[in-house]
Amino acid sequence: MIELPDLAVGGLAAGTLSALALGGGLLRSRRQRARQRTEITALRAQIDGLIQAFTAEVEHLAERRVPAAARQLAHPHVVVPGPLQPQTTGTHMGTALDGVLSGLRAELLAQRTRVDAAAQAGLRGATREIQAALYRLQDALRGLQQRYDDPELAQTLFQLDHENEQSLRRAQVTAVVCGAWVGLAREESHLVDAVTGGQARLAGYHRVKVHNHLETGTALVSHAVEPVAIIVAELLDNALRHSAPDTEVVVGLEHVHHGVCVTIDDAGLGMTQDERARAQRLVAGSDPILLTELGDPPRMGLAAIGRLTRQFDLGVDVSSPSPYGGVRAVLRVDSHLLSRLDPAEKPPAASAPRTTRRAVPEDRGASSASAHGYGSEQDDPGAPAAPGHHDPGDNGGLPQRRRRSRVAVQEAPEPARPARRPEEAAAALGALQSGTAAARAAAAERDTGGHTDGHTDGWPADTEPTDHEGGAAR
Repeated sequence: MIELPDLAVGGLAAGTLSALALGGGLLRSRRQRARQRTEITALRAQIDGLIQAFTAEVEHLAERRVPAAARQLAHPHVVVPGPLQPQTTGTHMGTALDGVLSGLRAELLAQRTRVDAAAQAGLRGATREIQAALYRLQDALRGLQQRYDDPELAQTLFQLDHENEQSLRRAQVTAVVCGAWVGLAREESHLVDAVTGGQARLAGYHRVKVHNHLETGTALVSHAVEPVAIIVAELLDNALRHSAPDTEVVVGLEHVHHGVCVTIDDAGLGMTQDERARAQRLVAGSDPILLTELGDPPRMGLAAIGRLTRQFDLGVDVSSPSPYGGVRAVLRVDSHLLSRLDPAEKPPAASAPRTTRRAVPEDRGASSASAHGYGSEQDDPGAPAAPGHHDPGDNGGLPQRRRRSRVAVQEAPEPARPARRPEEAAAALGALQSGTAAARAAAAERDTGGHTDGHTDGWPADTEPTDHEGGAAR
């Protein structure tokens, strides 16, 4: 039998072992809890850092990135800042923040387009009423001009009519920018008439010098006449506004491979590279036009040009500097928008600058004449119906009818007025066409000789080679 002391010793030993085991477990538990508390503290610190970083990113998004993205819609040069923490790029949070900007841009653009369309519709309706009133006023002023012959009153009515024309131009441009039609339907017209018509709508029209190098009879199809006049008027208006009042604006009309170009050069301040790029975007007409992007007050000239170039398949370029230091604007009218009018049946306006092109003499052969756009005598551009005109075979093979029409337009606007004497007409035309000493000497000799060989077309035979030589020297 086991004695009591032995049992007591065994119990004490077992209790001691149990206490030691329990104490070890307690120590391990405490150490584990300490480690967990440390990990929890670290996790809390990490979470707090992430929360702070996310809060900073959201604040950066609200304070910097969202306003910049909104401004960028109106000003493309504005740069939208990136995330505050570059390491967030490509992460879920970075993608979510970029999605916020994308959604904001899309919604802002949709709302701006909707609001701008409503504004354009309201402005288009108001402009239509203004245009109608200005057209009525224009008709009344021109009726008064025809009714009264007093010079002072006629001058006053002319000034009022010109002021009304400028107001009508601004209303028309506003309507075009807002999506309205050009407002006028015209017949086929000489291209030079469309250019001078646009020039006449401006306050500084006297500063514009037009050099016409087109073949006589070059015209525009009916639906392109008014758009070309509007575009020329707006390009000239920009040139006049941004150049000194004592300088000229030079306009050149030239044939090119695919049609005709109207080149406008001014001697103004020019444009910076950014301004030129923006102007080119506007006149190209490829981007949608919003009234809010045109400034305050809105400058609608280039925007109207962009509308018309897109609608009527015209081309405008303002990306080149002018040789005079300002801006060069080029309007290109392609061949499908060009037509041809018989100057004998429908001559250009008397105020339109006459062409500097010379007809090809017939003695060079029909093929040479055709190559320059002049066929038979019936097709001779610039040939008005002159009474008593004989067959061109009797006048030395020179395009007499063309030159005679130019003198008649300049000196005798009334059809019934008798023609000038041959010596006077030849001397005047030679002076206009040539400034060389040889032409002046030949004109002096012609004036002293003063004979004719019986030509009934009004040109002495001995004056024709001199006149032709003067034109060639020019």
